[in-house]
Amino acid sequence: MAEHILMKGNEAIAISAIRNGCDGYFGYPITPQSEVMETLMEEKPWETTGMVVLQAESETSSINMLYGGASCGKKVMTSSSSPGLSLMCEGLSYLAGAELPCVVVNVVRGGPGLGTIQPGQGDYFQACKGGGHGDYKMVVLAPSSAQEMYDFVDLGFDLSFKYLNPVMILADGVVGQMMEKVELKPMKPRWSDDYIKSTFKWATTGKTPDRKQNVITSLALDAAVHERLNYKLQQKYKQMEQEDVRFETFMCEDAEHVIVAYGCMARICESTVELARKEGIKLGLLRPITLYPFPTAEINRLVPQLKTMMSVELSAGQMVEDVRLAVNGRVPVNFFGRLGGIVPSPEEVFEAFKKEIK
Repeated sequence: MAEHILMKGNEAIAISAIRNGCDGYFGYPITPQSEVMETLMEEKPWETTGMVVLQAESETSSINMLYGGASCGKKVMTSSSSPGLSLMCEGLSYLAGAELPCVVVNVVRGGPGLGTIQPGQGDYFQACKGGGHGDYKMVVLAPSSAQEMYDFVDLGFDLSFKYLNPVMILADGVVGQMMEKVELKPMKPRWSDDYIKSTFKWATTGKTPDRKQNVITSLALDAAVHERLNYKLQQKYKQMEQEDVRFETFMCEDAEHVIVAYGCMARICESTVELARKEGIKLGLLRPITLYPFPTAEINRLVPQLKTMMSVELSAGQMVEDVRLAVNGRVPVNFFGRLGGIVPSPEEVFEAFKKEIK
């Protein structure tokens, strides 16, 4: 019989890390995600699974600890919130350039600057467009429930090792703080050192039979070598777009209008769709689960039947740019957003939608 526990989304991240064989968590406290580390400290997984839990002296330190752990083929992760992720961007670029797997959780708060501890979605550009330097991408998963916070840790590790690339779980303060019933999946053991050595030939797990040490780096001083590396990375990102686009639709089959929303806003917009249907308006919802790779093909499939689309976000408008690129001028793309950590009601979104289609 499945085990269910009432917990916050942030707590679900921590419990999932323990139950899915995470080797090391390195982080630094910041609202609204501090419960991740607090829960790990309360659970003391170093006594049961051997998982390392360490509060680093800064976010810059924690992301570089991920670089070290990932170089050894270990399942490592961190979590933070918006200003903390800004400090990690250099390290994320290094991890992507060195082709190292890890999971990074961002429970987004309002910005810019220190902003507010209230929820936001203004880190979309930072996550999906490569907030650090260079041409790199991360798989970006956008949970809308505590259950998905739990599930996406395991999925994040799977995808990070599939592509040898950082994966970001881009949550918002609402999803991180709200409490819901979460189904706990069976425990997964941590990988043994022998398994890592035999499976991940790239990992720095000791000297190879020819007594040479693996060297992991994102540095390539030779221009031709560096260009080949970049072309290799770009091919990997194309593979992501072909194999790992994830999304969910709600009442889109006969829709004449579609809202695109993710995270907590997708949950709110489900109720907006139901309000519209009661008034005879054929409105649907497309929820991107992967913000990168973005569900461009699904938008292309829907466009011929639509009169309008609307992007709804807790920001001044970031995802709307990808929606407009996908639509390419074939139908009007409207936008509704709130700032400052103010979460709109379904009725408020509906009123904004009706104004745009008049």
